[in-house]
Amino acid sequence: MARRPGGVTPAISASGNSAGDDACESAGPESRLSLLLARHGGITEAWIREALTTSGVTLRHAIVLMHLDGGRLGQRDLGARLGVDPSVLVALLNALEERDLVRRRRDPADRRRHIVEITEAGAAAVTKLDAAIGRVEDELFADLSPQERGTLHSLLARLRTTHGSACTEARDPDC
Repeated sequence: MARRPGGVTPAISASGNSAGDDACESAGPESRLSLLLARHGGITEAWIREALTTSGVTLRHAIVLMHLDGGRLGQRDLGARLGVDPSVLVALLNALEERDLVRRRRDPADRRRHIVEITEAGAAAVTKLDAAIGRVEDELFADLSPQERGTLHSLLARLRTTHGSACTEARDPDC
């Protein structure tokens, strides 16, 4: 076990054993799950961004459209699902509305509430972007069985990556 300030961290080799079990393998950065995720996440994001250029939307816009593809949502509910500040959501929706991909309207039952829904053009964009993302996933996960893909999905869904704060900057590409 390798000592570090604040505690003891086991060094895990690429084979999954502790570093002491495999004297020939170094405990380099590839042994750290967070660095491995960051590396693969960066590569995956670049592939997805490139694939989305064919659909004509950005990654952030694609995520908004995919949330709305299941049916209309209240603007506040959509913001909560996305984990973004209301001002960031307004900027995203303004851009999508300018391209006629979404429509906002007042809720007739509560005029203070806005309903956001996808348009026909937005649904067509979702079809394109879904196919583009599917191609990336097929390439990325080609060596995984359907069961392994399911396990990976379940594990990644359980990661704590939000730090409890919403995105507050409309121009922040990481939100």
